[in-house]
Amino acid sequence: MLMNTYARMPVRFVSGRGARLTDDAGRSYIDFLAGIAVASVGHAHPLVAAAVAEQAATLIHVSNFFSTIPQERLAGELAELTGGMYSFFCNSGAESIEAALKLARKHGRAQGRDATRIVCAEGGFHGRTFGALSATGQPSKQAPFEPLVGGFVHVPYGDAAALEDVMDDGVAAVLLEPIQGEAGVVIPPSDYLASARKLCDETGALLILDEVQTGLGRTGAWFAWEHDGVSPDVMCLAKALAGGLPIGACLSTPKAAVFAPGDHATTFGGGPVQSAAALATLEVIKAEGLVGRAHVAGARLAAMLSAAFPDAAVRGRGLLLALEFERDVAHDIVERALGAGLVLNATSPTTLRICPPLVITDEELDHGFEILKEVTGAVLSTT
Repeated sequence: MLMNTYARMPVRFVSGRGARLTDDAGRSYIDFLAGIAVASVGHAHPLVAAAVAEQAATLIHVSNFFSTIPQERLAGELAELTGGMYSFFCNSGAESIEAALKLARKHGRAQGRDATRIVCAEGGFHGRTFGALSATGQPSKQAPFEPLVGGFVHVPYGDAAALEDVMDDGVAAVLLEPIQGEAGVVIPPSDYLASARKLCDETGALLILDEVQTGLGRTGAWFAWEHDGVSPDVMCLAKALAGGLPIGACLSTPKAAVFAPGDHATTFGGGPVQSAAALATLEVIKAEGLVGRAHVAGARLAAMLSAAFPDAAVRGRGLLLALEFERDVAHDIVERALGAGLVLNATSPTTLRICPPLVITDEELDHGFEILKEVTGAVLSTT
């Protein structure tokens, strides 16, 4: 007996390997969703599964009153990838955002400023806990749960002038996605993040980048901000970090790492099993060249989509792509594609989101594309 919180599709998956899933009737599917950009190294990757099994048979939980080797190693790996950022581990993307919001407000006060406001973007999505939902710039998701947490300001995404208009000494942080995922894979102008970085430097505010969906190779770079050469003060990770196990990470530069013991905590965050899974996931991404694979495969798929659907908009980076139509056909396409053996997702009635595992082969990519092409052609011809 589950609460009615998901409009579940009529399929029950029982196993997966790589970029393929199998349902309880034994039918195989090409996965163009990866558990919403989670299964970047594929389903049941042998190295990740082995790491989980070995760690689960060794030590599962001791709480964060104590250190564990997997967690310490994971913090070290992330520091190496980010130029020395410190890590706070939690259980989800929303929790990593909550940590970042608290960090920003304490940082503002540590500077001697009464800085509590968080500037966010319209259309942004940061999670469904109260703080993260308050930061989310989608009123339809907020309305049922108002009143929300105060102190959040929303400005149009990609509009540097609008951002500048609200920046002052009362701003603790600017929180942005380098690419808006849930809004339909929206990429801002090329100078937008640089403008945000400059404004934060001028006012003393922190620049927080939500890389929960875009991070860890998804866009063809380890982190999406690398495409713009703009580094954050605080970065939030989750989804792909542990190959499918629940983990989040709030990372900060040393100057922004102002938490003291007792300021923030979690019982399960960064536990030994999750950390072991994350270490194995990072190893796979490096060993199999998945960052470069995302870039090459994403460019190839984007070109195929543009050629097949000249009247639709194709946008994205790496293997985070969107296909937007002029008509409300996306949900119909998702439903029919599932029936044809392809897992897709619609972020709106007009927009498909495509984010397959980074391990997807060219053959699987072509197979999934052919299903998408056939199904979409059928839908467009009847609407």
